[in-house]
Amino acid sequence: MNDSADAPIESEESDQNPSGLWFEDTGTLGERTRRVLLELLKGPYVSGAQSPQLWSALVADESIVRSRLHDLFLDLVIDKLDEFAFTRKVVSEEIDVPAAVRSERLTFLDTAMLLVLRQMLLAAPGERRVIVDREEVYERLAIYRTGDESTFQRNLNGAWSRMSNRLRVLHKAGDERFEISPMVKFLIDEDQVHELIDVYERIASGEAKGSIAEVGLSSHATDGPDDPDDPDDPDDPDGPDSSDDPEGSDPDSGLGTDDSEEEEA
Repeated sequence: MNDSADAPIESEESDQNPSGLWFEDTGTLGERTRRVLLELLKGPYVSGAQSPQLWSALVADESIVRSRLHDLFLDLVIDKLDEFAFTRKVVSEEIDVPAAVRSERLTFLDTAMLLVLRQMLLAAPGERRVIVDREEVYERLAIYRTGDESTFQRNLNGAWSRMSNRLRVLHKAGDERFEISPMVKFLIDEDQVHELIDVYERIASGEAKGSIAEVGLSSHATDGPDDPDDPDDPDDPDGPDSSDDPEGSDPDSGLGTDDSEEEEA
């Protein structure tokens, strides 16, 4: 009698998912692996320095995480030297790959700032941390100024805010000092670098003004995060403006260059 009474309980226990984290959980991944997968989908990236436990889970279950991302038409890009990873849309000529993550357009000044940060990072090979001053970055971008000084300063602040909050390639390291994330190397490709350098040289020689419309800079595609800027961001003293709220994200284009979002005097 006791045996027959215990039978249903044993059956119920045998039906339980050994990997389950809650009742009726059908997932098969461990908790940390699930969390790292979620962070990769949220974007913009997972950092070993910032999230060591998640990074360990990613390295341990890299093939599983990669497979789950492929189920969503996403590729895993992982840099084990600098310890960061992110996702991007699968590129294939065999199928029409749908857009899996929301992407946003960057202004011309955003892209130019990415170039400056990339150059400053690469100028310090072997350094574990590259710390920069905000004004130093702004000075390097002064050649792209159009319109009055106050408008240009506001656009610079908007671009800086996006570097810190959306793309997370700048991390506060003291009073007006910021660390450049190695992730910046992946947000602007070599073709875009050469184009921007060409623009810079043309502006410097007086052949063109610092306007994308005049120099004909093409857009580039890089998947970006979907979190909007915080309107109360302390790093943006001018608050939200037209350059802080890009219009009409294109899910297939990624982060493209669009000067229409920068204020003009």
